[in-house]
Amino acid sequence: MLDIRDLRKAGEEIRTKLAKRGHDLDLAAFQALDAERKDADMRSQALQADRNRAAKEVGVLIKSGMSVDDAKARVADTLADIDAQLARETERAASVGDTLRDLLMSVPNVPHDEVPPGNDEADNVEIARWGTPRRFSFTPRDHVDVAEQLSNGRLDFERAAKLSGSRFAVMTGGLARLHRALIDFMLTLHAGEHGYVETYVPYLVGPDALRGTGQLPKFAEDLFRIAGDRELYLIPTAEVPVTNLYADEIVDAAALPLKHVCHTPCFRSEAGSAGRDTRGMIRQHQFEKVELVQLVQPTESDAALEALTGHAEAVLQALELPYRKVILCGGDLGFSASKTYDLEVWLPSQDSYREISSCSNFRDYQARRMQARWRNPETGKPELLHTINGSGLAVGRTLVAILENNQNEDGSVTIPNVLRPFMGGRERLGG
Repeated sequence: MLDIRDLRKAGEEIRTKLAKRGHDLDLAAFQALDAERKDADMRSQALQADRNRAAKEVGVLIKSGMSVDDAKARVADTLADIDAQLARETERAASVGDTLRDLLMSVPNVPHDEVPPGNDEADNVEIARWGTPRRFSFTPRDHVDVAEQLSNGRLDFERAAKLSGSRFAVMTGGLARLHRALIDFMLTLHAGEHGYVETYVPYLVGPDALRGTGQLPKFAEDLFRIAGDRELYLIPTAEVPVTNLYADEIVDAAALPLKHVCHTPCFRSEAGSAGRDTRGMIRQHQFEKVELVQLVQPTESDAALEALTGHAEAVLQALELPYRKVILCGGDLGFSASKTYDLEVWLPSQDSYREISSCSNFRDYQARRMQARWRNPETGKPELLHTINGSGLAVGRTLVAILENNQNEDGSVTIPNVLRPFMGGRERLGG
C-alpha cells in the first residue's frame, strides 16, 4: 500500500509514475475521500468539545444552587442532540475511512525509476544471457514426450485428472526422485552457500496474510479458498506466509537482513490463463517452489534484489541450463512489485525462453500493509522494512527444463552432475 502522506504531497507525480504501468490513479476520488474523512474527524472533535462544555455546565448549575437532578435535566436535551450528531459523524468517518482504505488497497506499487516503459512481456528488456542452447542431432521432444519414454519414471496426467481434474500431475519412480532431488539441491545451496535460514510454514493462511503481501483483494479469483468454519486459503507461494512472519513486529536492526528459504507446494486457480500452456507441467494448479525471501533496511533493498536474483541464477548455472535475465516493463510488472527481474530458461521444444523465476523488490509496499518494521538505531523510532523475494527456483519448470535440455536420442535423460549425489549417484533416467 502506498503512503497516504506521499499521495497528499505528491499525488500528481505518483499518478504520472503509475501511468507507466498502465494504472490510472483516480486522484480526484482520493482527494475527495481524504477531505471528507478529515471533515468528519474535525466535526467529531468539535462535537466532542461541545459535549465536554455541556457536561461541565451541570457542575456550574449545581454550584449556582440548582439540584443535581434539575441540572442534569437542563442539559439532557443538549447532550442527547450532541451525542446523536457525534454518532453520525463517527459512523461517517469510519465509512469514509473504509472506502479510502479500499481505494488505497486497489492501487499498485509505484514502479522503480529503472523500470522500462512498455505494455506487456514483449516490451521487457533483456539484461543478460548465460549458456548456449544445445544443438541436437535429432529433433528434440517436449517434456511430456520425453517422460513417456522413460523406463524408470512416469509423468501421468490421466490419473491426476481422475483424482483432481485438469492441470495436475502425478510423478512416480525416478522422475519423482529427480523432482525431490531438485528441492534438496536448491535448499542445500541456498541455506549453505547463500546464507538463508531454511524455514517451514503452514500451507493454509488467513485473509490478513494475503492482504499483507497484496494477493487480496485484487487477485481473489486466483486463490483456492477452503470450505470450513474459518476463512482460510491455500497459499499461492511461500512468499505469503514467510513475509508475514514479521507482520505487526518491530525487528531489531542487528537482526537484519532477514533471509529465509522455504520449500512449499503452491496452489493457483490460473483463472486468467484459460487455454494457455494446457499441455504438460508449465502451468499447473499445484506445483512446488523453493522461495527466497529477504527483509532488509530500506537503503539495502536495491542491492538485496541484485543478490537474491544472483542466488536464483546460481541454481540455473549449477544445473547448466541456458537462460536469460530480463527486467520487466511497467505494463508487465506485478501488482505489488516496484522492480522485477525474470529469469527465463531455454526450452528446446518451444524454441524459446520461458519464465522460471521472478525476483522482485517491493520496497515498503508490503511492509506498510503488514506493519513490518525495524527500529532505526539512529532515531530510536520504528520504520518500515523493505521486502524482496523470488523463486529459487520453480521446481516443476526446472524439471521440465532438465528433461528437455538433457534428453538423449535413445529416450534417456542425463542427470546434471550437481544432482547426482541427491540421486544416489545415478547418471541417467531411462535408456
